[in-house]
Amino acid sequence: MDGVEIREICLSLRWERESLSQFLSAHGLRLEPDVECAFGLYQEDTLSGCGCACGPLLKCFAIDAPLQGQNGLGLLLSSLTQDRFQKGYFNLFVYTRPHNAAMFSRCGYTVVGQTDCVVLLESDRNGLDSYLAGIPRPVKRLDCIGAAVMNCNPFTLGHQYLIQQASSRCDLLYIFVVEEDRSFFPFLDRLSLVQEGVRHLPNVLVCPGGQYMISSQTFPAYFLKDTECASDLQSELDITIFGERIAPALDIQVRFAGQEPLDSVTRQYNKTMTHLLQRYGISFVEFPRIMSGGEPISASRVRKLLGEHGCVTPELSSLVPTCTRDYLLRRFGSTR
Repeated sequence: MDGVEIREICLSLRWERESLSQFLSAHGLRLEPDVECAFGLYQEDTLSGCGCACGPLLKCFAIDAPLQGQNGLGLLLSSLTQDRFQKGYFNLFVYTRPHNAAMFSRCGYTVVGQTDCVVLLESDRNGLDSYLAGIPRPVKRLDCIGAAVMNCNPFTLGHQYLIQQASSRCDLLYIFVVEEDRSFFPFLDRLSLVQEGVRHLPNVLVCPGGQYMISSQTFPAYFLKDTECASDLQSELDITIFGERIAPALDIQVRFAGQEPLDSVTRQYNKTMTHLLQRYGISFVEFPRIMSGGEPISASRVRKLLGEHGCVTPELSSLVPTCTRDYLLRRFGSTR
């Protein structure tokens, strides 16, 4: 690519960030606010292509037509990969439209899952298989294996109740704790609380969700049309990956969730599970939420009380198991 220079775009400089935003806009795309780094293809100081990253996620790719097919994407991926490796991210992910998947595949990326509207690829060709290989398996075949995916931000009596009910309906229950560290409480703390809170249930295995339980917080929307709903596309892709790849590998036959009377996004996600999981022969069971003081017990309610009082109140203590209460007391203290 004669006459083309690749260099990092300094996002801290307003004019460079605005130039990147305008370039993406000209390609019908949006610059997402969480972008941490960006690289550009320049022809005589004119931006002609770009690619960005946030954590292990690569996104916001756009290349002018004359440079398409001339390894512009490969140059951008190479620079972004080097930057991400230096930051400690060794398996990188790309969401894109299905018609773009072949371009990323030619650059070494492997499809994780695909729907009619979006595809997820990763740089490690064995990434998902390696993740699944690390999940414990039963030593003998069981009649019923179930699963639930939870954020547990933090772990509440509602989560504990759901797990107890689900574990009573199957021989083995996998609990996948969402691993992305974009929650109020760190992932390792959330994972530890769930493990401690279900220790009395011998048929429950608590596992990290890895990079393959997709969160609406990290699903990119920069390439979506105004008429498309990001959370709907995210949930369809997430459930597709679970149904096509994760459930068969672990012999999961049923997925559990709590009913969602408050959050519309989660409620729609449950509806999507209802009709999508049956395609893969997986049953879906929703449990009613348990109540306290006339309201559903929820992690958001716990966080709201913490925000209002800055400490553990008697009301808050009534919403969480002992392990979570003790953890919160260590972090925030209690009312005098």
